[in-house]
Amino acid sequence: MFTGIAMVVVSYFIGAFPQLYLLCKLHKLDTNGDLHMNLWQGAGPLWGIVGVLADVFKGIVTVLICYAVGLDLWLVVTCGLVAVAGQMWPVFSRFDGEKGNTVGLGMAVTLTYSITLIALIPAFIGILSKLVRLLRIKEQSTRTRFTKGAGTSDALPIGVALSFLILPFIAYLLNKPTEITAGFAVLFLIIMIRRLTQGLSEDIKAKRKIGRVLLNRLLLDRSVK
Repeated sequence: MFTGIAMVVVSYFIGAFPQLYLLCKLHKLDTNGDLHMNLWQGAGPLWGIVGVLADVFKGIVTVLICYAVGLDLWLVVTCGLVAVAGQMWPVFSRFDGEKGNTVGLGMAVTLTYSITLIALIPAFIGILSKLVRLLRIKEQSTRTRFTKGAGTSDALPIGVALSFLILPFIAYLLNKPTEITAGFAVLFLIIMIRRLTQGLSEDIKAKRKIGRVLLNRLLLDRSVK
């Protein structure tokens, strides 16, 4: 039991480790807002990819450590979710962190990579849609296009939400253990909760229409379309 409790605590700090903040500080970039985007646009796509992979690795290593110490499956899944929560609400950043998508991906793909790859199809479509938009920009160099991006995307956040939504259903249909199916359902819920609540106080202060704000956040991962 002590091992399980210790791993829950360790998992939180794995998820909460502020590597994005440290990388932004290293490159003398803004440490407010979306740190993935700050790193990508400020230090270049290579460092942006490093930041994303580091977050995915958090989810992977958490599950692998839990397996290595022989935890029951429900505790493995719990620790994975705690790592996701650690990235969302890290103690190092006053409990205001990232969205949990990348750590959640690492957790899911380690628990069951085949199902996760199937579920990621909507997200891949969203990425492809954004890539097509980038390639259509003619007045900028290739490097500038991939560094600065093509503006906000509707297809990508919708695709990511759909991927996490269908993940537990696919797990259920393919008879994966109940712990994994339930864990994927909880993963979707906390990712949506984070979408709805991150920065919501600013929207309330700005007196935006709360119904429209919540809908935009739920579907598009931002308050204003």
